[in-house]
Amino acid sequence: MTEDTSGDAPQKAPEPSGVDLARVALRAAKEQARARGVADQQKKQARRGGGLRSGARADGRDPVAFGAAINRLITERGWEAPAAVGGVMGRWPEIVGEDLAKHSEPLKYDEDERVLTVQCDSTAWAMQLRYLAPTLVARLNEDLGRGTVRLLKILGPNAPARRFGPLRAPGSKGPGDTYG
Repeated sequence: MTEDTSGDAPQKAPEPSGVDLARVALRAAKEQARARGVADQQKKQARRGGGLRSGARADGRDPVAFGAAINRLITERGWEAPAAVGGVMGRWPEIVGEDLAKHSEPLKYDEDERVLTVQCDSTAWAMQLRYLAPTLVARLNEDLGRGTVRLLKILGPNAPARRFGPLRAPGSKGPGDTYG
């Protein structure tokens, strides 16, 4: 039998030549020297009383105002939209007006769906808020940035437990007839 030496057999990687071996050895020597240099610098700092010292010029170790530190953290973590919506929840009366704010409360914001959930204390106020929803979404997006809130999910009041008993009218749904 004869062996087939066409393209089916895997090709062997060429052996490194002298120049390639020299480059690899030089790279390894540089890394070792760099590691020794860092270790020596740390030993010197430890002998002098520890770490880095502050100088006359500003650098990354200087104290930062609390607000600036929080803003940097929000930006680094990508929390701009949730933080902005959280601010809206605190300013709800300014955004929707005092009357509507007395009867409604923002509950949560779903960042993935871009939906703000609002709970109302009566079905009448829930219906009023549903009529105003397009205007409120536009106002929120103007305040927060385009597309931050796509939809308002408006919930009616929490209905009381449905009780079955002798005073229940046949065919009615109980207290659920007037809620929701």
